[in-house]
Amino acid sequence: MRIATFNVNSITARLPRLLTWLETSGTDVLCVQETKCTAEQFPYDALRELGYEAAVNATGRWNGVAVLSRVGLEDVVTGLPGGPDYEGVQEPRAISATCGGVRLWSVYVPNGREVEHDHYGYKLDWFKALTAAVAEDAAGERPFAVLGDYNVAPTDEDVFDPAVFAGLTHVTPAERAALEALRAAGLQDVVPRPLKYDRPYTYWDYRQLAFPKNRGMRIDLVYGNQAFAAAVKDAYVDREERKGKGASDHAPVVVDLDV
Repeated sequence: MRIATFNVNSITARLPRLLTWLETSGTDVLCVQETKCTAEQFPYDALRELGYEAAVNATGRWNGVAVLSRVGLEDVVTGLPGGPDYEGVQEPRAISATCGGVRLWSVYVPNGREVEHDHYGYKLDWFKALTAAVAEDAAGERPFAVLGDYNVAPTDEDVFDPAVFAGLTHVTPAERAALEALRAAGLQDVVPRPLKYDRPYTYWDYRQLAFPKNRGMRIDLVYGNQAFAAAVKDAYVDREERKGKGASDHAPVVVDLDV
């Protein structure tokens, strides 16, 4: 089974590229983040023509997540159980489903904005709720993984220049401690191989030629339990999908499982 995670940065804007990528990549299950559409606007029909069912948690604006599957889509849970609200609502940042016997979450962790901002505290609270919500599956024997845009670089090796990020979100000790707490629940970081250069970055800013200069970050992560990690045969960043006109600022992370 081939599973991937991809922050598409607007599924409607990226739809032609996404459909082509799905057709050529051989992906069985795709966890999507930042759909930037409502559930009603989601392109169910176009995906169904390629054989994919879709479970969607989206209300428009800047968030939205989904799971696309051509190997079954069961036991869908929309939202983060026990998750915090922001400005009075629970944002659409999590959805989970069982696909071909593998339990998967697609997550879009809050950005945090600035360390002094309320959104930063919300981000840390969101991580706590996520850790509690996945603990049972993480400790279980069924293959299980939480995939998505975590908006945290796990180590200094996961950013092109740590000095550039000093004092900013995505690299703070508290955010990295939240990742460590999540791993401690029974998950492992499935680190993909890069298709070019020596570090598997997954995000490059649109500005200042960040992509051609490889000034990137690894913030799109796959955290799997022991059963999931043991089944991994390969994992890589599909850097080619970041190239060209109309690309997302993220690249897909692809994982091949022997299940």
